[in-house]
Amino acid sequence: MNAAPRSRPYPLGVTLVDGGADVAVYSERADGVEVCVFAEDGTEIRTELGHRTGHVFHGVVPGMAPGTRYGLRVSGPWDPASGLRFNPAKVLLDPYATATWGDYRWGPATFGHDLDDPDRLDETDGAGQVMLSVVTDPRAFDWSGDTPPRTPLAETVVYELHVKGFTKLMPGVPEELRGTYAGLAHPAALDHLRRLGVTAVELLPVHQFVQDPHLIEKGLRNYWGYNSIGFFTPHDEYSAARDPLERLAEFKGMVKALHAAGIEVILDVVYNHTAEGNELGPTLSLKGIDNPSYYRLVDDGPRHYFDTTGTGNSLNVSNPAALALIMDSLRYWVTEMHVDGFRFDLATTLTRQDEDPNIHSAFLSLIHQDPTLKPVKKIAEPWDVAGYQVGGFPADWSEWNGRFRDDVRDFWRGTPGMLGTVSQRVLGSPDVYEDSRRSPLSSVNFVTAHDGFTLADLTSYDKKHNEANGEDNADGESDNRSSNNGAEGPSDDPEINARRLRQRKNLLATLLLSAGVPMLLGGDELGRTQRGNNNAYCQDNELSWFDWQHVDDELHEFTRMLVRLRLAEPALRPDWYRCAREAGGPRTVRILRADGEEFSDDDWEDPEARAIAFVLAHDGYDAFALLLNAAENGVAFTLPEPPHGDWALEASSDPGLRLVDPGALTLAEVSFALLRSPA
Repeated sequence: MNAAPRSRPYPLGVTLVDGGADVAVYSERADGVEVCVFAEDGTEIRTELGHRTGHVFHGVVPGMAPGTRYGLRVSGPWDPASGLRFNPAKVLLDPYATATWGDYRWGPATFGHDLDDPDRLDETDGAGQVMLSVVTDPRAFDWSGDTPPRTPLAETVVYELHVKGFTKLMPGVPEELRGTYAGLAHPAALDHLRRLGVTAVELLPVHQFVQDPHLIEKGLRNYWGYNSIGFFTPHDEYSAARDPLERLAEFKGMVKALHAAGIEVILDVVYNHTAEGNELGPTLSLKGIDNPSYYRLVDDGPRHYFDTTGTGNSLNVSNPAALALIMDSLRYWVTEMHVDGFRFDLATTLTRQDEDPNIHSAFLSLIHQDPTLKPVKKIAEPWDVAGYQVGGFPADWSEWNGRFRDDVRDFWRGTPGMLGTVSQRVLGSPDVYEDSRRSPLSSVNFVTAHDGFTLADLTSYDKKHNEANGEDNADGESDNRSSNNGAEGPSDDPEINARRLRQRKNLLATLLLSAGVPMLLGGDELGRTQRGNNNAYCQDNELSWFDWQHVDDELHEFTRMLVRLRLAEPALRPDWYRCAREAGGPRTVRILRADGEEFSDDDWEDPEARAIAFVLAHDGYDAFALLLNAAENGVAFTLPEPPHGDWALEASSDPGLRLVDPGALTLAEVSFALLRSPA
């Protein structure tokens, strides 16, 4: 006779065993935990986790198998003033669930407190009203033949895209697959990415998230997905499959297809907060399992949440349980889902063990020593609502460089005194990174991202137009450093449109020809517009989806050319730049005035100067001269002596530019030129 399976406290979540599953749940303050298995007809069977090891409740639940739907009921003190919010009437999502079923019906069943009296416990049962966890089997997918590209950072071009918006209207993708993981894996989608030449997609959040009640009331939806509730679960609405187990396989199939196309998968992850909000928010998972362990509470008022995210709560990264949840999730997505890296939303919040961010925080230290996570790409959004930390992350991290975005926009819109600053951005922001001996690859450069204007709108609007968001146009950034050229919004004037196209090319060229890791906002290469909305987080409709019927073919081909050129030429994607000769090393960059002379200290301070030239070289390869003119008039450049063969015009935003004199070139107003000296 076989002995009954022995229960173990780790790993947390569900582990399949003979005849059922071993379930483990961490809670330092709970009195008891029940696993509630739900049949398709809603029948509920409860099993108490009868063992407790340390702060982990665990036990074997008979009959659980792949596809089983379940939730947790956690009992303990109800004392909001002390931060304790246990309520066994609520069915909670397992924080370690790897698939989900159903949705939330907002109302008393999803709130631990009485909606009219937040201090009073609400006893409305959550059964049948909430999202459930689903048991999965990680062995069910065949990963054979999958080879992660492992593209070096110096050869990486990131493409930020939304899983749904990218293919929702894409011709060539079958209707039933549009807007899904399977749609992104379809040959039509892969072909666009391959032809564009990008080496990685950075997916807006794909962790399971929930819809915000206040948006639903206004007829809107959370589109961006920065409202996570399941750190191990692919978001269900992005799947063509309805069965939770098939959804999991669909996501893995997408990753495998992208890898086969030579494209890495980077996830935009939101570990800084969850969808449970503040003390007036719903009780969906962590809040009802162990609120003080998982969330940062106000020291002298633990009824309230310490919020550095602007969403109501912040994860308590000072607590080992919350840290373990994040680390276990990261390892899961690398080992089980084969993703290649992460972009950490509001990463500064994750480094705050006390009040201030710290490079020596437990979160950063754990990632640094973890053999699974150390090799993958790690990109920080180096700020939160309480502080800005660009340049403050460890050497093996890259960072969204908001200074690149702001300074490049300022330069091209003609802000005085920008030559010194823009030269730093083109060279990989050494003013930000060199003091800590970090390379240009620490800088993820971008001029637009999901949060803000698209490139087309940046060059077509002076003001935001967020009226469709239902907030009286008060939301979104006010100062977008826009580069409007002419009229507000669409124009039929050929001269205005030509000027706008030139400015788009200027911005794209500066992005793709600067040192660092370029990130292109998906759709910018097509001329995608959001009609002036610079905060389309709640616009799950044609305003945000890619419009494949109205594509700027010239801009698309221009972007493809620049990406191909960057990846082919080492001089345009250096690991390091050296502005002066060093022992044993060549001079790889020279910075010159328009007259071909070196800059003096006074030259950098000249508020009227708008033109600058860079000579970029790499031993044994072609050299390039990048000329930038942000002046409202043409500028005559004296060309430097070519390092190799004579200069030839490679690219420009000035459509009439011709290189007639090998020693001089007049560049039209607000335009760039790239010259090549072949080795």
